[in-house]
Amino acid sequence: MRLLVTGGRTGYLGRHVVAAAIGHDVVAVGSADCDVRDRAAVDELLAAHRPDAVVHTAYVQSDWDVTATGAAHMAIAARAHGARLVLVSSDVVFSGADVHYDEAAPPDPITAYGAAKAAAETTALSVCDDVVVARTSLILGDGASQHERLVHALAAGAEGALFDDEGRCPVNVGDLAAALVELATGTHQGVLHVAGADAVSRLELGRLIARRDGLEPDVLRGTSRASLPGPVDVRLDSSLAASLLTTRLRGAKEFLAP
Repeated sequence: MRLLVTGGRTGYLGRHVVAAAIGHDVVAVGSADCDVRDRAAVDELLAAHRPDAVVHTAYVQSDWDVTATGAAHMAIAARAHGARLVLVSSDVVFSGADVHYDEAAPPDPITAYGAAKAAAETTALSVCDDVVVARTSLILGDGASQHERLVHALAAGAEGALFDDEGRCPVNVGDLAAALVELATGTHQGVLHVAGADAVSRLELGRLIARRDGLEPDVLRGTSRASLPGPVDVRLDSSLAASLLTTRLRGAKEFLAP
């Protein structure tokens, strides 16, 4: 199967998806290959490569045109060229008011990035017949993620603290990449939550990383984010994915064990 992976050249998740797609014909796409904000360029990209499926990981958190409009262009092109679409989305499509969210929960974003992801989801689900919207959470586990780099900096004495009241369900980047390849080559359609099994705070996550890497976890300080904009506690229920996928989505307490 030919898979086209946006963000596959330099993106953190995209590069792992390319690595996980063993045995497939993979087209790794970066921003230098195609500006997803340009509808014609996206259409030309798919016309040139004729993928069986697209795994769309590309986004820029502060750029609506990349995150929302770019995803819309990819959805339109995927439908036009008969490609299955796996759109990577985020738990930030939820406000956190209900804390626990399964696939039936309606998005209620409270940030611009959350709204962009929700818009991308809506377009993809409306335009494409063969689409999976894969919502996930904090992505880490290989030592190179922004979360792991931050913990190392804080443990070395950098100024800052980790939120002790912000709950998420972190996912191992290798598990997520394998799950996305499985979805791209499968038949499931619609929204699917693809996050880790454990709900932890940012501080708990940081201390798990520190213990795994032989750092002193108690030097990490906690702080509250309750007064800051954005969702505080969002826990994705990934039980449906666990029942559908052969890929096991481990929890942070397991994949960050020393």
